[in-house]
Amino acid sequence: MNLDTYREILRLRALRSYESRPVGSAHVDQLIEAARWTGSSKNLQNWSFIVVDDPQQQEALAGAGDFTDPVRAAPLTIALVQEPAGYEFDTGRLAQNIMLAADALGLATCPITLHRDDVAAEVLGLPEGRRCRYAIAVGYPSESAAPRSFGGRKPVEELLHRNRYGS
Repeated sequence: MNLDTYREILRLRALRSYESRPVGSAHVDQLIEAARWTGSSKNLQNWSFIVVDDPQQQEALAGAGDFTDPVRAAPLTIALVQEPAGYEFDTGRLAQNIMLAADALGLATCPITLHRDDVAAEVLGLPEGRRCRYAIAVGYPSESAAPRSFGGRKPVEELLHRNRYGS
């Protein structure tokens, strides 16, 4: 049995501090390919991606959320666009695949919520019926971004229920 993937999932952390160097185009292509292969409801793949690497555009996009400093700090942000009839659950799966792929490539990521959909849509030039609620800040981790202890996790007894809530 190979537990490498399992261990990688357990150690994945959102990192918010990046080197200033741009993310290489080969890595961007690999991230988009990993995203493209994410499973989706009924395999509809009702999503698209906008790679944002212009600092002014990133600053404008950061204005669509409340906790968006990682977008300002990262050399690259991938905006996750929910196409018509898309599901938010699928967008979450997409985000996690991008984050896992980035980690495997030696990149740091941080998921971002864009609280003001209308601002994100305007900044990104989204056509009617599309929504961008989430983005992923991406960059090479700075030395200060080294994983640190986050106090662990809640005990499984506080989280797990069997057959009915509270059981």
